[in-house]
Amino acid sequence: MRLPSSIFVSVSLFTAETTAALYLSSTYRSAGDQIWQGLTLLFTLVPSVLVQLTLTFIHRDLSRDRPLILLLHILQLGPIVRCLEAFCIYGSVGRVEEPYVSITRKKQMPRGGQSEEVERQVGQAEGKLFTHRAAFARTSVIQAFLGSAPQLTLQLYICVLQQGVSIGRGTLMVISLLSIVYGALRCNILAIKIKYDDYEVDVRPMAYLCIFLWRSFEIATRVVVLVLFSSVLQLWVLPVVLLNFLVFFLYPWILFWQSHSPFPENIEKTLTRVGTTIVLCLLTFLYAGINMFCWSAVQVKLNDPDLINKSQNWYRMAVYYMLRFVENASLLLLWYIYKTDVYQFICAPLLVLQLLVAYAIAIFFMLVFYQFCHPCRRLFSSNMTQGFWDCSSLLCLMCNSTSPQNRPIGKTVLEPPSPSTRKEAANHSRAHDTASDSTDDMPNDTTYDMLNDTIYDLPNETGNNVGDGINGDINHSVSCNA
Repeated sequence: MRLPSSIFVSVSLFTAETTAALYLSSTYRSAGDQIWQGLTLLFTLVPSVLVQLTLTFIHRDLSRDRPLILLLHILQLGPIVRCLEAFCIYGSVGRVEEPYVSITRKKQMPRGGQSEEVERQVGQAEGKLFTHRAAFARTSVIQAFLGSAPQLTLQLYICVLQQGVSIGRGTLMVISLLSIVYGALRCNILAIKIKYDDYEVDVRPMAYLCIFLWRSFEIATRVVVLVLFSSVLQLWVLPVVLLNFLVFFLYPWILFWQSHSPFPENIEKTLTRVGTTIVLCLLTFLYAGINMFCWSAVQVKLNDPDLINKSQNWYRMAVYYMLRFVENASLLLLWYIYKTDVYQFICAPLLVLQLLVAYAIAIFFMLVFYQFCHPCRRLFSSNMTQGFWDCSSLLCLMCNSTSPQNRPIGKTVLEPPSPSTRKEAANHSRAHDTASDSTDDMPNDTTYDMLNDTIYDLPNETGNNVGDGINGDINHSVSCNA
């Protein structure tokens, strides 16, 4: 059994960021900056409350008689207690023989076109650790994009206005950036385990390194671009942020309404329809918060029983990064036009070039990850780079087809044909009639090249057929593993 190190990292980042934010808010209060103090506390306490609610919801503490745990969650000490509980469970494994053991079946990665199915016994202690890991993976994402990302943007904006970085503010910014990158990394790993739930996934260190570099460049570039734009056009940053947020918040709901699917009722048995609606709104709220700063590896699909889209759509990802690159370039151009004297000691063209190159480096590491380091790349039915190339070619084709220069307005339409042209046309028509008469009885050889957007439908259907024969305990342990 693996050491629950991911739980320790999540709790360490949560505790360090909360402590640094509280200290920085006290310095703002001493300096009389009540607005900065209030916003710093807001971006600290709101995600902390959401983390406590998430842990309580996943562990179902409301339906169990655990008043002390609920009290500690109210005091915002829930993650620390859960971490200690996870390490106590890990230390007790093997000391006492467990009376109940479940069996899980996982497929290994195919080698030579075949994949073997392996059975493994899972005890109660390991099942509880699975639940703890799944809970902290989700809370890391919540803490990263609903707390750390706004906090980092706020503190960097204050640094630009005050033209200086204090020790407390710099410490909080570094911890916030690490928290965001770690949350994005956990989101990637969580998406892989959900999509390939039937397979035994082994994420190697090179994959972690590629994800870390990819997310670091992507998130850091996005935050700097937003701060630079907001420092010169304060009134226009709100429409930009709201437009981005509303698009990604409403997008899953629009797809759900277009599918005409029934309202999902299987999220939690104890929830009413109003409670289920609130949970779905919070889920899409988090989804919009993630896509505000980076590409969300977990795609929300409300008409799916698991609420997650398990198919990989390269074209959607390609369109996202193309539009995001254009948006960042546009915001940097507006900043360059309207920049103030605050940036007189900065080489503005060089800064714009560095930010665009940094975003391109992020895309490069993303391509390296999916092409060479993805743990399930053998299950890909199409090449990710080819998907990006097809998408760019399709966009270029659409642009060329709509341009008026490519429309055939030729002399043959405006001028009458010459006699030589008429003779050639008559000869061509007679040859065509002869060829068509000789080929009427031949079979039609026409083929159609279709673009397949849902790449993983076959593996998922196979996994579902295998999983139907497993008892309830096995399904419970598999869901905990996800």
